[in-house]
Amino acid sequence: MNELLKNVLYLSAGAVFLTKDKIEALKGELIGKGKMTQEEGKQFVDELVKKSEAIKEQLEERIQQVVAEQLKKMNVATHDDIAALSARIDELAKVVDKGQSEE
Repeated sequence: MNELLKNVLYLSAGAVFLTKDKIEALKGELIGKGKMTQEEGKQFVDELVKKSEAIKEQLEERIQQVVAEQLKKMNVATHDDIAALSARIDELAKVVDKGQSEE
């Protein structure tokens, strides 16, 4: 397996995304210590959840890109490749059937 692909997979497996529960717990701790108000806490949670989701989406897209690149380098047939070949086989089968019926 390509080293880059390994690194991306390890990164995604080890990536820690803050869940809303963890963010809420952190908010409660900060409010309890007087570091922020309830309103600031709500904004804090909303902002962290949005950032976490954006990072998650970016990472998923990048993983898909890297996997697709690696599959292409390894010359592995994709779903689209197989579908195109299947369609071509169907066309050829019709030609053969037509040729046999004309005999």
